[in-house]
Amino acid sequence: MSNYDKSPPESKGDWEGFREIDRAISENRRAEYRWRKAWADPWERRALLLTALLVTAFIIYVVVYDGLI
Repeated sequence: MSNYDKSPPESKGDWEGFREIDRAISENRRAEYRWRKAWADPWERRALLLTALLVTAFIIYVVVYDGLI
């Protein structure tokens, strides 16, 4: 019995959420799973966008203040 796609076998007693996490771990895509879950949550999406905006504003400030443009 070989499992070519490296996914765990289906079981009727499993919970769907745990099966998805287990599949993400076995396929080595945990980071993608975390980003998708974070993006699906409205509050976490706002926090990600705010963080990206603040980092971008800081980089622009440093570039302009140092006269690199």
